[in-house]
Amino acid sequence: MPIFRPQRRRSPGAPRLGDTPTRITRRCLDLALANAASSYPNEFGGILRSDPPGTISELLLLPGTTAGRRHANFQLQMLPVDLGVAGTVHSHPSGALHPSEADLSLFRRWGRRHVILGHPFDEGCWRAYDGNGAEITIEVTGDRPASAGRDALRTYRPRSVHRPTAEGPGPLAFDGPDEA
Repeated sequence: MPIFRPQRRRSPGAPRLGDTPTRITRRCLDLALANAASSYPNEFGGILRSDPPGTISELLLLPGTTAGRRHANFQLQMLPVDLGVAGTVHSHPSGALHPSEADLSLFRRWGRRHVILGHPFDEGCWRAYDGNGAEITIEVTGDRPASAGRDALRTYRPRSVHRPTAEGPGPLAFDGPDEA
């Protein structure tokens, strides 16, 4: 009796689940840079997840991660059981973009791709490393979000519930294009 084994069809040359990522999405990189900037002057630490395979597209924040001016300690036992977890991201508030000895120890023991973010946490202030601590190139995919204006996404801004606003009686207001 044959056993049914469903197979997903993938195009030839497409990355497989668990492959080493070679790209990162603009959204994920911008999110990591924003978290690092908000944590300044302390370090920031997070986990990188690749979904779809081959592209780092998510930033995971682990419960129990502690950070100070010279450290970010991950609670790796809090990681989800997932083949998409690809590596780590952390910041160096000093602006140094090279890994420390503690970073190299983490890189060698865990993960395939690691990103270090440096102060002032803008577009060019990051470097990617492999599991041995060698600097690598990772392609950034995706476009920057649209600038504020008529085409921008609607932005939620909470307003006071107890005090009326000049814009109207509602407790919540949205900025963005008018709906037709």
